[in-house]
Amino acid sequence: MNHSERFVFIAEWFDPNASLFRRYELLFYPGDGSVEMHDVKNHRTFLKRTKYEDLHLEDLFIGNKVNIFSRQLVLLDYGDQYTARQLGSKKEKTLALIKPDAVSKAGEIIEIINKAGFTLTKLKMMTLSRKEATDFHIDHQSRPFLNELIQFITSGPIIAMEILRDDAVCEWKRLLGPANSGLARTDAPESIRALFGTDGIKNAAHGPDSFACAAREMELFFPSSGVCGPANTAKFTNCTTCCIVKPHAVSEGLLGKILMTIRDAGFEISAMQMFNMDRINVEEFYEVYKGVVSEYNEMVTEMYSGPCVAMEIQQTNPTMTFREFCGPADPEIARHLRPGTLRAIFGKTKIQNAVHCTDLPEDGLLEELNGIKRQMMNLSDYSMNGRRLIAILNTYLFQFSISSRSWITSSVESKAVTGWGI
Repeated sequence: MNHSERFVFIAEWFDPNASLFRRYELLFYPGDGSVEMHDVKNHRTFLKRTKYEDLHLEDLFIGNKVNIFSRQLVLLDYGDQYTARQLGSKKEKTLALIKPDAVSKAGEIIEIINKAGFTLTKLKMMTLSRKEATDFHIDHQSRPFLNELIQFITSGPIIAMEILRDDAVCEWKRLLGPANSGLARTDAPESIRALFGTDGIKNAAHGPDSFACAAREMELFFPSSGVCGPANTAKFTNCTTCCIVKPHAVSEGLLGKILMTIRDAGFEISAMQMFNMDRINVEEFYEVYKGVVSEYNEMVTEMYSGPCVAMEIQQTNPTMTFREFCGPADPEIARHLRPGTLRAIFGKTKIQNAVHCTDLPEDGLLEELNGIKRQMMNLSDYSMNGRRLIAILNTYLFQFSISSRSWITSSVESKAVTGWGI
């Protein structure tokens, strides 16, 4: 491999101490996996060429967030024509929409997406109003089955995803198969609509027909203007608990398998969203473990190292039963004592143990609500800064915080000693 080949991106980092966005030129050398950074404003080297094993070529696309030595950078643009030519044409985005009839099969569909070489960059479970559904089906306004389409798409939760790969629009359409599920079972029996659809309306999933159509539809579900988009499906009741699929599990393509395992164990996922957390948010989220769990710093680093997927889990007395289903924090212990638990199956180490789950029954609702509440209280502070407002609305819908927990320290220490719940 050519060790002199390099790809250049314009990246941005928010400096919390100065409350400023700082721009850098990020250089990545795929030959040896090294990185280099230059301060754009001051025209000086910020980081000399250094080997960095946690950054890979597939992580480099516009809009992605990458962590370089604990700095979370947003990739804004290509830094030179060579990078734009080499990588720009290879990375195409499209919308993948799981319809109400196939939400229970989300794990299987995400697994198919992953095996087809797609990267999942955004995900949100949501419900559509009639107006939103009408806007979504704008191309079918003159069709006689329009009302049936709208009625169906608003009948329950849907899962919208932004997926990325070479020739994404065509490849996703190929995976879907013919629009009529009956025809799909004949012409493309391995397609998503053949496997999970019923007919021409209840056909499991949707994909845009063109790149322009994909851009329009993604703007409906993941608006770049700073508005929230369609409503999330979180119920916020005492019968719900919080689960977060950790970044390592997401990047390893384990999300689909984890969703299937949770469903097969009898739990219902009532809300779900992919998001990124920065170090400050993670430290607040894990605050209760500081000084109690020796791996605290490593836990923090893992949680903001990439995108997470937050879920609201429902079942009678969900917190205790779901916590037990997650298993001990150490996957090695879990494999011996609770071999069927999530961490036993998908965990690697005590830090990269696949999932975080709520510790105590009263915290399930708190972990979901506190971040939302704090987010809404802070909106007025950022009303004059559009970019931070967008970051709050789009990135931290499920930004959980545990700062208002009411438990006593001894309860936390007992959980840390037994190894459950973190």
